[in-house]
Amino acid sequence: MGASLSNLTENVSANGRPGLGDIPENCVACVFMYLNPPEICNLARLNRAFRGAASSDAVWESKLPSNYHHLLDLLPPQNYDGLSKKDIFAFLARSVPFDDGNKEVWLDRISGKICMSISSKAMLITNVEDRRHWNWFPTEESRFHVVAYCQQVWWFELNGTVNFPFPPGIYTVTFRVHLGKIFKRLGRRACNFEHTHGWDLGPVRYELSTSDGQHTVSECFIDDTGQDDPNGNIRRGSWIEYKVGEFIVSTSDPVTEVRFSMKQIDCTHSKGGLCVDSVSITPSDLKVHPRKGF
Repeated sequence: MGASLSNLTENVSANGRPGLGDIPENCVACVFMYLNPPEICNLARLNRAFRGAASSDAVWESKLPSNYHHLLDLLPPQNYDGLSKKDIFAFLARSVPFDDGNKEVWLDRISGKICMSISSKAMLITNVEDRRHWNWFPTEESRFHVVAYCQQVWWFELNGTVNFPFPPGIYTVTFRVHLGKIFKRLGRRACNFEHTHGWDLGPVRYELSTSDGQHTVSECFIDDTGQDDPNGNIRRGSWIEYKVGEFIVSTSDPVTEVRFSMKQIDCTHSKGGLCVDSVSITPSDLKVHPRKGF
């Protein structure tokens, strides 16, 4: 059986029967149109015809979003001039920073759909300049290498905006937060919950709106007691994603403005001990188990 499979990858097998290598490259390319990028790269190892089809601009053009040139506009032309469509896909599958490096956009490696992350550095945070209430600290656990830490506030509010020509589709917006402050102890990850308080006394309000009139509001208590490890034990000190809502893009022109916020402005009690990393905007069919509001 192994010998027969091996023969299939040759142009002509030992007994004169045609193999996979006899399939015209343009026919292979047509088949590749229906496969995802990892599948194409795996099949490219079979033989020369498959390898040639896997490098076809027509194949990779079909994997790129219709407006991928908008992503290229964020980069200096010398970074992508002369690149094949396959190389452009690989280049855009890595993060492309913009807005002074406080926002990043990239292509999902399997679907080719656009994803985005927005650092807390790009958001308006009430009283962020007062170090008694907010601090910034570096961490390797953020793609932006820095997070905002709420030590203690009575008025908790973050607002953000992004303008981008998202391709048509349905997108989910989520906040990534963490109860407690992360630090290293003897080279091992640890969390300090000394200042964590007040989040169980009232829900956080999440709000999302777009330039074409879409609007959604949800509320959710911030807690990490629902996150269990594989053994069923409750664990603390994990990053949590809270879903703000979804919006629909019908066309990339005009550019969609997305506005989002996270608030807990009940001033009858203080709250604190919370890290805010970023906001993610991803195609809804790629999102995995964010916590939903009510």
